[in-house]
Parts: sequence; C-alpha cells; structure tokens
Amino acid sequence: MNAAAPIAFYFDFSSPYSYIASEWIEALAARHGRAVKWHAILLGATFQHTGLKPPVDYPLKREYALRDFARSARAEGIPYTQPEQFPIPTQNAARIFYWLQSQDPARAAAWAHAGLRGYFTRGVRLDDPAALKSLAEASDIDPQAAEAAWGDTQWKLRLKQANDDAIAAGVFGTPWFVVDGEPFWGNDRKSQIERWLSGNPF
Repeated sequence: MNAAAPIAFYFDFSSPYSYIASEWIEALAARHGRAVKWHAILLGATFQHTGLKPPVDYPLKREYALRDFARSARAEGIPYTQPEQFPIPTQNAARIFYWLQSQDPARAAAWAHAGLRGYFTRGVRLDDPAALKSLAEASDIDPQAAEAAWGDTQWKLRLKQANDDAIAAGVFGTPWFVVDGEPFWGNDRKSQIERWLSGNPF
C-alpha cells in the first residue's frame, strides 16, 4: 500500500500567518499519517503577479492586520512579537532553505522553523547578513557556507523556480496548503484541513 501523499506547505519567511501555521501543520499532518513538504516562496513574487500589496500597506487594513497577527498567535498558544521592521526581504533565508533541502529536507524544515521563530519572536533581521549568519550558526549551520549559498546563482535560480512553480500552481498567498490536490489558503483554514484529512469533505 502506498503512503499517503505529503501535505504541500507554502510559506514566506516574512509572513506572520506562515509562522503561526508552521507551528501546527506538522502535528496536524502527523495525526493523519501525513508528512509535510515545505516550499519557501517570496510573497513579493505573487503580489507582483496579482497586482496586490501586503495588507499592512493598505492604511484601512494595517491596524486590524497587526492586531490579528498577535491574536492568531495567542489562539494557537505560541509566542509572537511584532517585528519593528516589517515586512522585510527574505530571499537569502529562502535560498539557504533550498540549499539545505537539497541535502536533507529535515534540516531545511528545521531552518524554516529557526527563521520564522527568530523573526517573529525575537525580531531577528533575516535581511541583515550578519544576523542571518548568526542565526545559521545558532542552528548548527556553517555560517560561511550559508552565506556562500545565498549568493550562489544555483540557489537564486532555485528560489526563482519555486516562485514560478507556485504561481503556476495557483498559489497567491501564504500559508498555502495542498492536500491531495485540494488547495487551502490561510492559517484560518486549519479546521477545514483537519476535516478534509479526516475523510469528511464538505
């Protein structure tokens, strides 16, 4: 009997809802005998494709969005501190992710957790080379090798391909999940994903 397909999980290192979802998706998947396949993407690429902007860039949405980020984290019982600089470019963190994923997907997922937690609980500036190297070192990753990876054309192209593939698959935001071909967008789709995996589609 073939194992059930993994849940595809698309995230952006600068997305609060991606951080929150990253803290529950693996446990949810495990309850249903599923693995999680992580995909780092850049929301900027999807925004450019759709002509949208981050919610905090719209004055009418900003205060609500900031309130909801923190409230959603509290609802999951996880720590959250709104970064002073938000959002920030995270392409270097994402390139490190794909460099690690080529060696060991588990190390890449661990790095994703480290980056998301670092930014959304301690304000680690993932766009600052020194801070990113320090985070890599704290995550048992050679900081010089990490720096070489994020500057390597191979991993720049790999991230671009990941963005292109995500857009081609219909991904326009994060977190984005695909369960047996069924897409779900948003941290607030947790209960629907749980129900879908339980065999009670709606």
